[in-house]
Amino acid sequence: MIPDARSADPAVAELQRALSAHQPADPREERSRLAVLEALATMPRPFDRHADLTHVTASAIVVGPRGVLLHLHRRLHRWLQPGGHLESGERASAGALREGEEETGLVLYHPGDNPTLVHVDVHGAADDHVHLDVRYLLHGPDADPAPPPEESQEVRWFPWSEAEAVADDALVGALRTARRLSGTGTRRAPGRTSEETDG
Repeated sequence: MIPDARSADPAVAELQRALSAHQPADPREERSRLAVLEALATMPRPFDRHADLTHVTASAIVVGPRGVLLHLHRRLHRWLQPGGHLESGERASAGALREGEEETGLVLYHPGDNPTLVHVDVHGAADDHVHLDVRYLLHGPDADPAPPPEESQEVRWFPWSEAEAVADDALVGALRTARRLSGTGTRRAPGRTSEETDG
């Protein structure tokens, strides 16, 4: 049963609507989707990492003409999508965009300026934290990543098949959905020239 999605917080309500409409790729993702909906309906501040050990995080599945962008997580030593904790008052879709840009050094955008939720995963993190990770499709340019010094410097474009080969089970589901939804990943960003986005 899906909890009632009528939160007074617009950011929470937006995510509840996206999750209610989202079609999970497999049983694992469906369990995660229902768990996040339950948390959004019962937790007073689900986006605040200081309020509870369980909280919402946001990730970016970045696609473009070269494939999909992953970074080597410095602590986990695994190739993952960019993502992280939300800032105070931030919507999950905006957090995914901010984290994606911070960790890649690239200008990214939601397809059609419409945030598209592509995957949900609930997983344990350091210090007994539980991340309710919501993953959004983002588009990037045909350009080399340029992460700032404080971020992982191991960031690169992967061909789809290679990305799936290095991804864990949760990320594979996100990659497959993103690939299906994005087509070739060469749509232009609003207001940008074809040279900026298509290489």
